[in-house]
Amino acid sequence: MAVKKIWAVEHSCGHSVDHDLSERPADKRAGFARWLAERSCKDCWLAERQSDTASREAWLAERRAAEQQAAAEWAAQFRMPALDGPPKAVPWGERCRHQLVTSAYRVLVEEGGMNEADWQAAEDQARQLDRATWWIDQRDAAPGDLPELLAAAHNARTTENPY
Repeated sequence: MAVKKIWAVEHSCGHSVDHDLSERPADKRAGFARWLAERSCKDCWLAERQSDTASREAWLAERRAAEQQAAAEWAAQFRMPALDGPPKAVPWGERCRHQLVTSAYRVLVEEGGMNEADWQAAEDQARQLDRATWWIDQRDAAPGDLPELLAAAHNARTTENPY
């Protein structure tokens, strides 16, 4: 007997929807149907997202403004240069640089064993990287990897295309 392909799912919002799960492997369909049942149906999910969009956008704009202000104050305090790049990338790069460098200081110096002189050398290398796109590319890097990333960027600096 074949495993059914059309599953009637009673969603958490109360709507019952028939889902075609034929593209999923037969042994994964029941689990996926249970997962679907824990969530709102597509129509309710879209309605929730659309009604919440304005407040989400306002919250995000407020959060980005606070992060941008913190990054600007930090950059001025530690004499970080202005970043270069496309207009939308510069503020994002500044936030990424601020988050990565401050996290790296906490991980390497405060919690780790790096001395201040070694940190100053890493910070000096960070000052020389003024491309916003480089900092954006490193946004998911582990803070402890910053010295290695900075060294790699400085070694490749003469051959790397900045855009």
